[in-house]
Amino acid sequence: MADTNYTILSINPGSTSTRIAVYRNESLLFQKKVDHPAESLRVFESNVAQFPIRLDAILKALKEENFDLRQLSAVAGRGGKLPPLQQGAYIVDEGMLDFLRHRPIDDHASNLGALLAHEIAKPLNIPSYIYDAVVMDQMEDIAKLSGLPEIRRKASCHALNMRAMAIKAATSKGWKLADKNIIVSHMGAGISATVIHKGRMVDVITDEEGPYSPERSGGLPNRQLVDLCFSGKFDRLSATKRTRGQGGLMAYLGTNNALEVEQRIAQGDEKARLVYDGMTYQVAKHIASLAAVINGQVDIVVLTGALANSSYIIDRVVPRIQFLGEVMVLPGENELEALAYGILRVLRKEEGFHTFHE
Repeated sequence: MADTNYTILSINPGSTSTRIAVYRNESLLFQKKVDHPAESLRVFESNVAQFPIRLDAILKALKEENFDLRQLSAVAGRGGKLPPLQQGAYIVDEGMLDFLRHRPIDDHASNLGALLAHEIAKPLNIPSYIYDAVVMDQMEDIAKLSGLPEIRRKASCHALNMRAMAIKAATSKGWKLADKNIIVSHMGAGISATVIHKGRMVDVITDEEGPYSPERSGGLPNRQLVDLCFSGKFDRLSATKRTRGQGGLMAYLGTNNALEVEQRIAQGDEKARLVYDGMTYQVAKHIASLAAVINGQVDIVVLTGALANSSYIIDRVVPRIQFLGEVMVLPGENELEALAYGILRVLRKEEGFHTFHE
């Protein structure tokens, strides 16, 4: 099956942009990012309501590349806010589409992934899939305990990129993912981490409970957080925005731009240095905590995400965690590649796919 050429369109909707890429087997033919001005999105009551303009933007981008849609073998969309799913591929069907349109777990741009993939694939009579959705849940029951029965720890993380980078690291070593223990930290606007044991993401530190990041507060002391919420300064929406969007570097330094912070440090800004170093300190601390899940038997640690491009960050995280073993840096947000490679394995029958059940 590896001799067959498969052409796959990957679609990754973001909050203010849509990224697409076309792969032929493992080779990238082209990729494009379509920006959606914030003012053009404000008129829509939800992310799913943006479907017509997102679809139009994708089709225009493909036309600009003179790409013939009839070349496609399958379309892959980023998985949205569905109920907890298993790892790997899910075929997009009417049940999934109905759920995303009418009762998604949360309003999120990723909810558009399956809708857009299906709309492009259907007239071509080819399959559409999602892969390693953000709601992928393989956490063990013991890992889901929080300390309060009303609150259950969730597996929400940068699952698509994290598992793809774990696969890439294992492959580069000649390993099978199912035979190894790998810790992966995705460092971007939010920072999350996972420990993969025998191919399964058995525990996750979400971007709500782990390190602070460019725009998220991460985990906070409970009593002080409760006091803040009841201080009269916040309602539910503003308190949420304070921790997700206006937390972390944004809260301390007034910016979520890591490059700007590094420039300020280079110019002698000691507050910026302390806050930025604090973020790397917390990243390392949470990575190390995941080693306890697997009794310290770590085969490799992988650092990925946009912030893994920063030598400043890498130079401060790695020394704190290298006692765990080898650290591999695979920078960038590789969701489009991860989608394409995952569905390629399905088309080659190296992996199966799941059917969505609500």
